[in-house]
Amino acid sequence: MDLRIFTEPQQGATYDDLLAVARATEQLGYDAFFRSDHFLRMGDGDGLPGPTEAWTTLAGLARETSRIRLGTLVSSATFRHPGVLAVQVAQVDQMSGGRVELGLGAGWFAQEHAAYGIPFPEKRFGILEEQLDVVTGLWGTPVGERFSYEGAHYTLTSSPALPKPVQTSPLDPTRAGVPVIVGGNGPRRTPALAARHAAEFNVVFPELHEVGEKLDRVRAACRAIDRDPASMIFSAVFLLCGGKDDAEVERRAAAVGWDPAEARARGIAGTPTAMVDRLGVLAELGISRVYLQVLDLQDLDHLALVASDVVPQLG
Repeated sequence: MDLRIFTEPQQGATYDDLLAVARATEQLGYDAFFRSDHFLRMGDGDGLPGPTEAWTTLAGLARETSRIRLGTLVSSATFRHPGVLAVQVAQVDQMSGGRVELGLGAGWFAQEHAAYGIPFPEKRFGILEEQLDVVTGLWGTPVGERFSYEGAHYTLTSSPALPKPVQTSPLDPTRAGVPVIVGGNGPRRTPALAARHAAEFNVVFPELHEVGEKLDRVRAACRAIDRDPASMIFSAVFLLCGGKDDAEVERRAAAVGWDPAEARARGIAGTPTAMVDRLGVLAELGISRVYLQVLDLQDLDHLALVASDVVPQLG
C-alpha cells in the first residue's frame, strides 16, 4: 500500500507551511506530497493568508525536495488552458527530475470561480476530455514533429509541442508524458476517460460499499478498449485522523472540526490498529494507494505517528 500526503492549502496555508509538510513527507518515507488546486476556502473562516497557486507551489517544492512524487488532486480544467498547462507540468517535471503527476478534473466549486473572475461553464466534461487529449497529445508528439488539434473547445495549429516532460508516458513508454490521474463518480464517461488517458483512477472520500462497483466500471472500460485493467492504479482519498489513544484522536478531530465518531467511520482514523485495519479493507477492495488528507498542517507529529506505528504493519 502506497501512502501519500494530501493537503488542502486553500483552507489557510503559506508556501512555507507546505514546504514544512513536504519535507516531513520526504523525511518520514511517504511516497508523495499532493495538494488540492483551489483558490477559495471552503466552509467558515477567513482563509488567511490566502490561497497559494498549485503549480507555482509544486515548482518550488520540485527544487526543495529530492525523492517524493509531487502532484495535484486535482487541477481544474476551468482554471487552465491545456497548451499552457502542458508547458507548466512539463517544466515542473524537468525541475523535479521526473517526479510529477497530474490530476485533472472538470471543476466544481462555482463560488471560487466567481470570486476570481474565472468562467464557470454549466457543461464542463467536454472541456476536460479535450484538455486531456491536448495535454497528452502535446507531450506525446515526437520531437521535431508538430501537433494540431481541432475540437469544440480548443484548436491548436502546428504546435512544436515543447517542452517535453522528463518522464515517459506510463501508457506508451515510447512517448514523453507524466502519469495522469482521473477520478469522479460518473458511471460511464468518467471510467471511459480514465481508461483512455489515466495511469491512476482515484475515488474521493468513498463509502466502502461503493468502492468495488466504481473500480469494476473502470476495469470494464479498460477491457472495452483492449487495455489490461491491471495496468491501472486504483487509489482513494480519506481524511487522516489518528492518535496513539482515543484522547489523541479526539483532540485531532476537534482541531479540524470533525466529530470523532464520524472521522472513525469515514476516514483513516483511530488508533494505529484501527488505521491498519481500515487500510487492509481497502487493499482487499482493490485500492493500492491511499492519499491521507492532512488538514492541520502544523501537526507534523500526526505524519510521524503514521510513519512509525502504521506503515511498518502494512507489510
